[in-house]
Amino acid sequence: MIARFEELDWQQTPIGELTLRRRTEPAVGQEIYEVKLGDEFLMSSLFTVAEEELSHLGLAAVVGERLSVLVGGLGLGYTAVAALRDPRVSALTVIDRLGTVISWHERRLLPASAELVGDPRTTLVEADFFALVRAAPPEGHQGYSAILLDVDHSPRHQLDPTHADLYDADGLRSLDRHLAAGGVFALWSDDPPDDEFMTELDAVFDDAIAHVVDFDNPVTGGTSSNTIYVARTRKA
Repeated sequence: MIARFEELDWQQTPIGELTLRRRTEPAVGQEIYEVKLGDEFLMSSLFTVAEEELSHLGLAAVVGERLSVLVGGLGLGYTAVAALRDPRVSALTVIDRLGTVISWHERRLLPASAELVGDPRTTLVEADFFALVRAAPPEGHQGYSAILLDVDHSPRHQLDPTHADLYDADGLRSLDRHLAAGGVFALWSDDPPDDEFMTELDAVFDDAIAHVVDFDNPVTGGTSSNTIYVARTRKA
């Protein structure tokens, strides 16, 4: 008998038990990779459209060449790899709080890993994204062309309650300090567009928009959707 599930790694982390597993999904007849935190599903390679669109939509709003991009949240790597496929990107820094997740890619356990870690533009950093953007930028730092964030389920539903302050106007102003002139902030959300969060974005950024990204769901046989928020700094 062929096992339907294969556990590739299990680690106790500061936020709980993290499991990486590979399994066969009958609805699509292929292997998929999943990450669980305890009993909660965090992400799956079955649904990657919106993660990739976070990069596509965010970078499409950036004008210029030789872009420096910061990705908050490594996960399965699809957002980061989508950013690398934009030829204008000259440097990509990916921050994840969990060294376990970084090690999965360094060990090339995931489908996107080889492309991600094999690209000389990539730097993987074990750190707290939220602590980084609360702090002032290092002296002499020119700022990022784009900051792409995919950590929490949505602005209202955080993995860690200490993240909540990022999603109000004061928290967004702290993040904005890390953007270069003309830079763009983009955020993935599992919830529909949130009018209250849009008000917070509009208080800090220009050209804020909530893109609804629809994708086929082979498990339900219907369509699912995520939201990608994109906004531009007011720095000239």
